[in-house]
Amino acid sequence: MKLMRRVYFDNNASTPVLSEVFDAMRPYFGEHFGNASSIHHHGQDTRAAVERARESLATLVGCRPSEIVFTSGGTEGDNLAIFGLARSGDHVISSTIEHHAVLNACKHLEEMGCEVTYIPVDGSGQVDPDDVRRVLRANTRLITIMMANNETGVLQPVEEIGKIAAEADVYFHTDGVQAAGKVPLDVNRIGCDLLSISGHKMHAPQGVGALYVRKGTLLQPMLYGGRHERSRRAGTENVPGIVALGKAAELAQETFQRGDDKTMAASRDRIQQTILENVEATGLNGEGAARVPNTTNIYFEYIEGEALVIALDLKGLAVSTGAACSSGAIEPSHVLTAMGLRPDRARASIRFSLGKQNTPEEVDFALDLVPQTVSRLRELSPVYNKTTVSS
Repeated sequence: MKLMRRVYFDNNASTPVLSEVFDAMRPYFGEHFGNASSIHHHGQDTRAAVERARESLATLVGCRPSEIVFTSGGTEGDNLAIFGLARSGDHVISSTIEHHAVLNACKHLEEMGCEVTYIPVDGSGQVDPDDVRRVLRANTRLITIMMANNETGVLQPVEEIGKIAAEADVYFHTDGVQAAGKVPLDVNRIGCDLLSISGHKMHAPQGVGALYVRKGTLLQPMLYGGRHERSRRAGTENVPGIVALGKAAELAQETFQRGDDKTMAASRDRIQQTILENVEATGLNGEGAARVPNTTNIYFEYIEGEALVIALDLKGLAVSTGAACSSGAIEPSHVLTAMGLRPDRARASIRFSLGKQNTPEEVDFALDLVPQTVSRLRELSPVYNKTTVSS
């Protein structure tokens, strides 16, 4: 029996572990198994591997190795940044389009007695830095605004926000999960005090991440135990995962040097331009804004996005309606509705997100499949048929 071809364009949800990354981490499941806190040979062997990975992450974001804290992923990094700094009575500034790792953390801050202001976005999905400046207060402790949106790929003006935070002497955290490995990062240029990274968004395994913490930032730990990670994150280090994240960071640097990010952006542009030109009643979410090179988000009028995701999956193409952690939600995307999309248009939106493993032939496959699948679903849509008859 012939196997169905499978093409994966949902890399913002999770990426496959690259072979080079897997090869780097493999020995740390077996012969190099020591606890990195042990002082004997086995422990010092793994400790050296952890510190090499720390240096690779520091190079990726432009900081000192001592400013990198290894975590279990983006959610922990966001939570550590937020709960590590904010206290009852503080004022925190965030945005309406954050990942739920930040939004739900901020909701809990409000329950703890903090005040949180959520900055709106414009139709392209961007925050206005002047809005951030306008809501600053004497007791503002933290600004937490993402660098790249997970659903639209839209990049936020983090450098301008960083300058505002510095002028006001307020801590600035940015969720860099969807930016790391896709666009060059420099924490000093951004002006942030904290930046979160997740391994499985950049071709390392699930369950590992990092938080950049600027030197001098007094962070209250969330986990209590040993003095790991300079007493900022207790718990025996996930050595295989950390080694893998370090290797993924090195590969990301090589990507920028070769210009692979520009090649990926060209593939992304080809997907969206071909669909917009050949499928009627479609539109680009986030049009006019700078975006990460791998992501496009397109609405298809008169159909349900989840129905299109299922129909495409049955033909071998994996895409998504938005954040993986929100799949199955009845409500439309909070990101797209915050941008001003009607609920029906938000529900009709599909995210295509590319990875390093994707090929031009896979783009061809998707571009052949999407128009015919949309057409078939619209034939079954009473709303579409009614609209076409009346027009």
